[in-house]
Amino acid sequence: MSSSSEIPSGADPRDNRPQGAGEPSRAGAAQGTGTAAGTGPLEGHGIDPYGGALGALANATWQVLLTAGVAAVALGVFVLVWPGATLFVVGVLFGIYLLISGVFQLTAAFGHHVPGHLRALHFVSGALFLLLGLICFRGAAETILLLALWIGFGWLLRGVMLTTVAISSPALPARGWQVFLGVITAIAGVVLIVSPFRSIAALTLVAGIWLIVLGLIEIVHAIQLRSRIRKLGSGAAAANGTRGRPHPHPQT
Repeated sequence: MSSSSEIPSGADPRDNRPQGAGEPSRAGAAQGTGTAAGTGPLEGHGIDPYGGALGALANATWQVLLTAGVAAVALGVFVLVWPGATLFVVGVLFGIYLLISGVFQLTAAFGHHVPGHLRALHFVSGALFLLLGLICFRGAAETILLLALWIGFGWLLRGVMLTTVAISSPALPARGWQVFLGVITAIAGVVLIVSPFRSIAALTLVAGIWLIVLGLIEIVHAIQLRSRIRKLGSGAAAANGTRGRPHPHPQT
């Protein structure tokens, strides 16, 4: 005659162990684990993209875009309304740049780490930069003339180099566009050199319009990014609330 405490065949002997007062039940532990697994947005994936450092970075991104857009629009309006004052300010900044560059190059000419054949080049270029910087502070006409010639020669050299590289490199991607861009840049440089005052005035007008357009684009992007972040945050909060609700267990 078999006893009532006899273990049936095929069963795990640990299933019939008495449950102690301090030992949590396996069902409760499993239920607690399931509840803990649903406490947080995207917790199952190990990612929380709507809070913490990532959320702060997303908010800072649209705020920076909005600030940059407003500043660009304001600067563009200032350039279009006061083109003469804009050229004067740009000329003063250009003169300061030339003076600082000249001082650094003259300092580098007397450095012990510079080879002897480069010291003369640094000294000549530094002295030339200082001279041009001082000329910029003589008057508005000299400043605009130097600025236009500086930009013109820079565009001319860039256009010639870009066209030469594109023609001499058959495997260059978008070779035709590179040649076209180089030719247009070189022509713009020649126009600035030949007619500096009219060209720099037209360039100021184009720069003002471009700043306004660029600023409006950045403002629209900032608004779209902010709206997208809010939608994602609302969806994550709703998903978190759904996961946090206890699910009723079926009655057996």
